[in-house]
Amino acid sequence: MNNIWKKGIAAATLGIAILAQTQGAHAQGLYKANDDDTFWKLSNEFGVTVNALIQANPFVDADNIYAGLQLVIPAAAQAASAKVEGPVAIQAAKALAEPAKEESAEAKQVKPAAKPAAKAPAKKSAAKQAAVKQTVVKKATAVKKTAVKQTTATRTAAKKATAKKATAKTQQNRIDVNGKSYAFKDVVQAKASAYTAAASENGWGPVDYFGNPLKLGTIAVDPDVIPMGSKVYITGYDYNGLPSGGMLAVATDQGGAINGNRIDIFVPQSRESASAFGFQNVKVFILN
Repeated sequence: MNNIWKKGIAAATLGIAILAQTQGAHAQGLYKANDDDTFWKLSNEFGVTVNALIQANPFVDADNIYAGLQLVIPAAAQAASAKVEGPVAIQAAKALAEPAKEESAEAKQVKPAAKPAAKAPAKKSAAKQAAVKQTVVKKATAVKKTAVKQTTATRTAAKKATAKKATAKTQQNRIDVNGKSYAFKDVVQAKASAYTAAASENGWGPVDYFGNPLKLGTIAVDPDVIPMGSKVYITGYDYNGLPSGGMLAVATDQGGAINGNRIDIFVPQSRESASAFGFQNVKVFILN
């Protein structure tokens, strides 16, 4: 109520001051400002200079023009030298400016209510952190998948290498006999002798350990070195009663004097002929 009274007195006083200065020219006027008004905008709208507006409103803050503020608009004809003078005009302008200060103080009291709007950046920041976390998780998952793929690839490569090595080893551990290839699992360097079906050499008759008749290709072995029943290929001997270059045989016999790296090869000849064999160093391939 006090503000309304002040505005009324100020307006009346300012009106008197303005009438006192209108000597034949267009009279000055009062203007109720809007929120987007500035002295520059009003100078263009009313055809007066910014300086004239500032002089006519000495107690108005140019940066605090708000809706409802009463402004003095000098006459266009007096714009070049217009100046609101005298104590009456100054007091009227001051009275018009006071509501601005009061309303500004009230606006400051209302400002804290607008603070909740500051929470928006927090939400934005939380969303950004969530996006960053999601990106980190995706990258970690991608790295893990890559590591698994690399591990799988490494294992696969290792298996292939092992298989290839085993194949190569199998291919290397082969021997050709009369145009046929045989794989072997071991090689024994042995001292060989020869025996016959003579009763003096076979206490249980002309049969092998399993009771099968003695024949070319039968050999007696030490089972701890060459397992019984093993198929072998013997090479390195020199004897007319045996195949030239080497022979296939089967370990189906044993003998009391055959121990360690020793073999006894059956020859279908007389005892006198077999004695010519003597002792010879041979190589025994144990076939798969």
